[in-house]
Amino acid sequence: MSKSILVTGGAGYIGSHTVLQLLQGGFRVVVVDNLDNSSDIAIKRVVELAGEFGKNLSFQKIDLRDKDALTKIFSSTNFDAVIHFAGLKAVGESVQKPLHYYNNNLIGTISLLEVMAAHGCKKLVFSSSATVYGWPKEVPCTEESPLFAMNPYGRTKLIIEDICRDVQRADPDWKIILLRYFNPVGAHSSGHIGEDPRGIPNNLMPFIQQVAVGRRPALTVYGTDYPTKDGTGVRDYIHVVDLADGHIAALQKLFEDSSLGCEVYNLGTGKGTSVLEMVAAFEKASGKKIPLVMAGRRPGDAAIVYASTAKAEKELKWKTKYGIDEMCRDQWNWASKNPYGYCGSPDNSN
Repeated sequence: MSKSILVTGGAGYIGSHTVLQLLQGGFRVVVVDNLDNSSDIAIKRVVELAGEFGKNLSFQKIDLRDKDALTKIFSSTNFDAVIHFAGLKAVGESVQKPLHYYNNNLIGTISLLEVMAAHGCKKLVFSSSATVYGWPKEVPCTEESPLFAMNPYGRTKLIIEDICRDVQRADPDWKIILLRYFNPVGAHSSGHIGEDPRGIPNNLMPFIQQVAVGRRPALTVYGTDYPTKDGTGVRDYIHVVDLADGHIAALQKLFEDSSLGCEVYNLGTGKGTSVLEMVAAFEKASGKKIPLVMAGRRPGDAAIVYASTAKAEKELKWKTKYGIDEMCRDQWNWASKNPYGYCGSPDNSN
């Protein structure tokens, strides 16, 4: 009998790519999402891409803070595990609206954990973030690096990690894997699903993409005098399909490792790429020139952040397959087919 997985936030960028990998891996999947910062078109496209496996996906529009609705879903399906992506994720917005972020991300997660416990489902993969390392003094970041979130979004991730550690310590039946992602980019090779940020993007790649399709006039590069190879900030970019595969590897570990408690893994490539290197790779992939506006450093930005991936490679038997050329190729394929994301026209995108 194939295993049933609940995926929260499964209509989002990383969630939708992971749901597709789950379906293709033979899992049955129920997605819950409040569509606050995602689109149900992503779910429809995942069903199409999954072909014969598409019938194993069902979608429920609910908010995790609605405990009655969540209880109903757990009462009707016996879940083997949960992958928890759901959450607000814009750093800048979290600074302006901290209570909105704490309410959504923390209360939603507590509600989920309570309902899981009540129904005896105690296997969880949680979508954490490299933001929990703050601006690291040493690179690469290992799972033991000091934790210091710099904004309310990062703090919600860190608090949820602590909640998970406490829950597992109190009840050893829980098996939890915390995945700290670095910088997810790219899209499924079909170009039918990808990142579709609402409003002004937070991250480099969707910004480059919007300049390339003509939605924005230029890319602003913050900081050109860092102690890096070309003076611009260096980050660890990971292809979203590699990241999705990391979730499948984490699930397998939950099911196979009886001694597992609460473990944390970095998911990155272990390599740093500068802003200008990424721009050059995207220009090559798209054939478009990206106009740049050079600006000063943003307060608090680190010069170099990249992952140590040794632990995930050893214990999850997982490592990335794709480099920045493939990331840019797939990002451009998605962007050129969907210049305004899932909504399809400039009138509907804000």
